[in-house]
Amino acid sequence: MEHLSSAMEQQHQEQVQWRRDKVQELYSKGYSQREISQVLQVGLATVNRDISYLRNQARDNIKRYIDKQLQEEYEKCLVGLNAITKEALNTAEKTEDKREKIQALSLAKECYSMKLELLTNASVVDDAIRLVSQKSEENIKSSANSNEDEKESKEPDYNEDEDQIEEEQEDQTGKITATTNQVF
Repeated sequence: MEHLSSAMEQQHQEQVQWRRDKVQELYSKGYSQREISQVLQVGLATVNRDISYLRNQARDNIKRYIDKQLQEEYEKCLVGLNAITKEALNTAEKTEDKREKIQALSLAKECYSMKLELLTNASVVDDAIRLVSQKSEENIKSSANSNEDEKESKEPDYNEDEDQIEEEQEDQTGKITATTNQVF
């Protein structure tokens, strides 16, 4: 009996994942939430929840990338550029061929330019890391506050959130325009 329940839960999760993948595909193709709802034959609130879930997932992926990978990739680039620069300068120093010497020096110059760009853009990396840290602290504080008021749920209910629900307005020409929220 327990095995059957587990299999049904897994099947349900697969269906939800399939639907979310389709929502993401259609949304990225420019479909409105209402159009996605009609194509997939699900409620508008379900599409809205899926889009909110996908936004949160994208936000978490970016945070994880900045926290874990970006710093490492940045350091690898600097180390690699240093190694290429060193080899290019060694080649330029040892060769007698003028053409090869000029190419090696040109490569070294390009590496210096790339390093300078990386180093001057380090403030962008620092700003991104600082932003993620601040958001993490805010989430921890708000989570602590909400834990006092109510139990946390696995997936928040977005049905009542006005900012997340697709709004439709008629403009002066009588056309219906759909407005959606930004990703960040």
